[in-house]
Amino acid sequence: MAESTDHSEHLRELAEIGLDGYAPYLMNRIMGRYNANLRKEMTALGLSTAKMRALAILSAKDGLPIGALGVYAVVEQSTLSRALDGLQTDGLVRREVDSDDQRSSRIYLTPEGRAVYDRLWPHMRASHDRMFKGISSSERHAFLSTLQRMLSNIRVHEF
Repeated sequence: MAESTDHSEHLRELAEIGLDGYAPYLMNRIMGRYNANLRKEMTALGLSTAKMRALAILSAKDGLPIGALGVYAVVEQSTLSRALDGLQTDGLVRREVDSDDQRSSRIYLTPEGRAVYDRLWPHMRASHDRMFKGISSSERHAFLSTLQRMLSNIRVHEF
């Protein structure tokens, strides 16, 4: 009996579910607001959202191949290539030929890139903390676990 209820839940239209009950809409709204909150600081540092994401990912996983960086940063390959060109021109990243695959490059933060990221991080952290205001640590842990499971359910890459 519960199974048929679950099945009928999946057949409901968006108008019936409502935007506040549709996870992709809520996730897009949250990320849109997060990016908008950082726009002033990013602009002051000469960064776009794609550049900011690349620097942030490289701060945690330096030396990624370009393809993996695009997956982690959730940026289209062409947009990422332009962003990396700009970051390289500004001296914030460097490209090195991948020793495992001579046709590919790995991207590394330069000390200047690390300094720019370090200037942006407090703003990123403040925006992050604002999202979790009034949410207990156990609720936050459960939420992050759910997001990780959701990503695992839909991802097409091993990471």
